[in-house]
Amino acid sequence: MAAAKIKKGDSVVVRSGKDKGRTGTVLQVMPKEGKVLVEGINVATRHRKPTQANPQGGIDRAPAPMAIGKVAVADPKDGKPTRVRFEERDGKKVRVAVKSGETIDG
Repeated sequence: MAAAKIKKGDSVVVRSGKDKGRTGTVLQVMPKEGKVLVEGINVATRHRKPTQANPQGGIDRAPAPMAIGKVAVADPKDGKPTRVRFEERDGKKVRVAVKSGETIDG
């Protein structure tokens, strides 16, 4: 299995779609489906009927999964989208932003 370039907790920039240019934090990564869940991005609304569990009913808003290729990791230096490379620093394999050379984790 290949190492993950995008992980939970990463700050990412949306590259295409209705939320293009917006930044958010990754809540969940689904590698088998090739999707990510980003906080406050791609928010879906569901109109709920009143039930015994939820007598009020109303509108539920929650982020929907989006294709992993639509997001790029935000550069730690300037917050712009960047690609990710793996390097070995101090004997540890770390993720590095291609644009600035900054370490993303570790």
